[in-house]
Amino acid sequence: MLKRIRATREDGFTLTELLIVIVVLGILAGIVVFAINTFADDSKLAACKADKKTVEIAAEAYKGQKGNYPTGLAALLPVNGVGGYLKSDPSNADYDIVVASGTGVVTANKHGTTTAYNAEC
Repeated sequence: MLKRIRATREDGFTLTELLIVIVVLGILAGIVVFAINTFADDSKLAACKADKKTVEIAAEAYKGQKGNYPTGLAALLPVNGVGGYLKSDPSNADYDIVVASGTGVVTANKHGTTTAYNAEC
C-alpha cells in the first residue's frame, strides 16, 4: 500500500546558529571601528605635514622678496584680505603652525601649547 511520506520541517534557525552569527558580526564591527580610527589619525598627520610644508614655502618666498625671514605667522597672512603669502591661518583644532621669528623655522604644536604636535609632522 501507499506509504505516507513524512516531510520534516525546520522552522527558523537554532539558538546556536543565531549566536554564532551575532558573534561574527560583532567581530567584524570591531575591526571596522579600529580601522576607521587609524585612518582618521593618518589623515590628521597628513594634513599637518601639508600645512607645515605650505608655511615653509611661504616663509622662503617671504625671504626671497624681503631679504629676511618673517617675524611670525602673522607676517605671512593677508591684511584686510589683500596680499600675504598664505590665504589663511593653517592652524586647526589639533595643531598650531608656528614660524620662529627671524629664523623661518616652522613647527607644529599641539593646539594651545608649545608641545610638538607629532614628531613626524
